[in-house]
Order: sequence, then C-alpha cells, then structure tokens
Amino acid sequence: MADPKEPLIVLTNDDGVNSPGLIAAARALAPLGWVLVAAPREQQTSAGRSMPASADGAIDALRKMIDGDHWEVYAVGGSPAQAVQRALFVLSERQPDLLVAGINYGENVGSGVTISGTVGAALEAASFGVPALAVSLEMDVRYHLTHSDEVDFTAAMHFTRLFSERLLMLSRPHDVDVLKVDVPANASSQTEWRVTRQSRQKYWAPINLDEHDRLQYRQEIDFDALEPDSDIHAIASAGVVSVTPVSLDLTSRVLLEDFEQQLRAHE
Repeated sequence: MADPKEPLIVLTNDDGVNSPGLIAAARALAPLGWVLVAAPREQQTSAGRSMPASADGAIDALRKMIDGDHWEVYAVGGSPAQAVQRALFVLSERQPDLLVAGINYGENVGSGVTISGTVGAALEAASFGVPALAVSLEMDVRYHLTHSDEVDFTAAMHFTRLFSERLLMLSRPHDVDVLKVDVPANASSQTEWRVTRQSRQKYWAPINLDEHDRLQYRQEIDFDALEPDSDIHAIASAGVVSVTPVSLDLTSRVLLEDFEQQLRAHE
C-alpha cells in the first residue's frame, strides 16, 4: 500500500504487462515513490487512445521479480487507455501524482504520434488531470512487436527517471499536458536533450502486406523539408533526446475569428 506521504506513480506500457521495457521503467521509477503497474494483458502497439468495446476489462494480479523484490502488477484486458482508466478508478486509492507510459519498443515521433498507444495512454491520464510522461526508445523496426532481451534500456531508464523527477517537482505551464520523450538508440546518460516540437512529417510509411495481411512499415524522412526544431530532427539528425510538450488541445493554431470570416465569406 502506498504511503500517503510519497508520490504515487502509475506505470503502463502499450507493449503489454510482460514487456521488458515496462520492467526497465519500473526499476527507474522505484526510487521516486510508490509505483502502481497496470498494463494491457496483450501487446497493444498502435492502439492510440482507443477504447475498444470488445475489450473484457478484466484485471488480473501478477507477481514479478524486479531488482530482487516481489512486485504485484496488474494485467488489464484492454487498450493502454483502458488500462489507465482501470488504474485511476479501480486500483488507485488516490489521485496519482504522475503517469508514466513506456519504455516503448520504438520511437514515437512525427505526425503519427496519435497512433501510439504510449502517447494515447499518457493523453488519457492527462485528461483526468494527472501529469503524464510518454517514453520511447529508438530501435530497429524488427524489434517493435517483440519483447526482445537484446534491447538495452539503460539510457532510456536514466531519462525516464530524470523527467519523472522534473514532472514531480515542477508546476507545468498551461497547455503542457504530456511530456513526450524519445531516446536515440545509441544514447547514454550523458546524451544531450532538447525541447522540440512534433514534426508534421510522417515518419513511418506503410509499404506492403505480410503473410497475415498486416501492413508493414518502414522509416521515411524528407530531410530537406525537416523542421530543425522537431522531434524527428532531434532523433534522426542530431542524435539527441527529444523532449516534446504535448497538449490535449488539438485546435489549429489560427486566429479563429479570421478563419470564421473566411468560412463565411461566400454566404
């Protein structure tokens, strides 16, 4: 049971409750407070912020050994966003101080971030007023749907702890609902980080169907048109950690009165 005097951190992961990335994040967060782990029972990559009606919503308690301690973690029959809801309204005894989604197998950058279950889980928590962090690690696409133990999460663990500490300490500016952190594959704890914007470019492009009729994808970047202050540029060109403040407000950044006048111009 969480000590009311210590921070309560909810941890989830769209790669599922058995993801090594989830265990790595748990290890990173353990010194910061009480960590409540609730993650999808199955792999839920690319589930976004979806709430599938077909999900059974079951909550099963599992025991996992993490750094020599027995942890009780919860497997949820549903999407990452549904796992967040179960954590906030069923499993948690009070409003969490922080929600962490990750560490994800694969970077979440560019115009496709709304597809990401990692970002979707963080947005769901943020919609209930919980500060949220979404952490992803760049890696070869062949690892994305795996739980490979070939992936080194050491640097991503460092930045997970670093930015979790910052979110627990700081008052966030208005309109910063989620902090999206993407860590380069070759990063270390000494790698530079910078605040970025989300690129408008599509980063993952669909290519062909596999033997199960699923669309495959590959990385495609137009470096000539790439915004120099973007998350894609940070990862793919500069090799630094990308830290992107994300808002729940998806309204276009235009003068609404001017746009309304354009729409009414031919009435």
